[in-house]
Amino acid sequence: MNALELHSICKSYGSQRALENISLSVPTGSRTVIVGPSGSGKTTLLRMIAGFEFPDSGSLALNGQMLVDGTREVPAHQRLIGYVPQDGALFPHMTVAANIGFGLAAKGVARQERIAELMDSVALDSSMANRWPHELSGGQQQRVALARALAQQPRLMLLDEPFSALDTGLRAAMRKLVARLLADAGVTTILVTHDQSEALSFADQLAVMRQGRLVQSGHPLDLYRYPADEQTALFLGDAVVMPARIEAGWAHCDLGRIPVNNHRNNRSAQIMLRPEQLQLISAPNGLAQQDGCRGVVTECDFGGNTCTLTVELQTLSADERPGRSLLVRSSGMHAPPAGSEVHVSIIGHAHVLSEP
Repeated sequence: MNALELHSICKSYGSQRALENISLSVPTGSRTVIVGPSGSGKTTLLRMIAGFEFPDSGSLALNGQMLVDGTREVPAHQRLIGYVPQDGALFPHMTVAANIGFGLAAKGVARQERIAELMDSVALDSSMANRWPHELSGGQQQRVALARALAQQPRLMLLDEPFSALDTGLRAAMRKLVARLLADAGVTTILVTHDQSEALSFADQLAVMRQGRLVQSGHPLDLYRYPADEQTALFLGDAVVMPARIEAGWAHCDLGRIPVNNHRNNRSAQIMLRPEQLQLISAPNGLAQQDGCRGVVTECDFGGNTCTLTVELQTLSADERPGRSLLVRSSGMHAPPAGSEVHVSIIGHAHVLSEP
């Protein structure tokens, strides 16, 4: 069952088209991430769902209740949707307890018990109840904002880049904490971000937006392995994209002969490989391999457990132009140094990208 249904949502600001024909289903209890570059329309779409803005056309339904269609527009305060903005937006003149309890119908002892329960659920010590927002760290402020949103027992939780202002290590820890809390509460969640690694790790469903359009949606692994086009491939991570001739399930390209994930024949196309699909072995004394090709390591970017290598492929062209350069990921402990001759082989299949 789907908690949220968007159908043909459109929005313009003057002559500027912000959203164009957006249709998306969000399964109940899932975590959907809307990802895209700045200006792609993802925050505008989130504001439409929250009820802060209304579309020019299209419909929006939550748990079977129509919130927006051609005849009605349910305002934000009647939607029972939780919203956590990027900066938390805590009330600076209220304590932690007062922020969390803002809007709670319960009073007296019941209210205090509910606040204590919410603080415990987001891993905030009870001793912090009387602190002011400026006395909290960034991560603690975000947890207070999340507790305040959960206090209303929302049918849907919207997160607008809530981790972007946090340090890298804290960002990953908060992402895991929030994912676990929302899963335990059974709350359907939509996160907006421009961080592709955050999107891939948090999402059950990933929706990629570009220039106001929904380019592709589905399971994060499927989008990472089988992106719709080159722009999507490069946005979701490093990628090796090159021209090839497809024939009988094989791509013939600068890397040699590579199996592909479709069998369209006798046509030119762009193929994509992720850097982790390229495997290097030393190639001393002109050692030849049946598959793959030879290359030379020109740069080595050491990153601890993982090393990113730049490999220049050997070319057979008569004019002796430099070959294509590729990025290859290798174990930091066993990465060949710059200047090494290597043989490049492929793990798995190449993905044939759609024509633009």
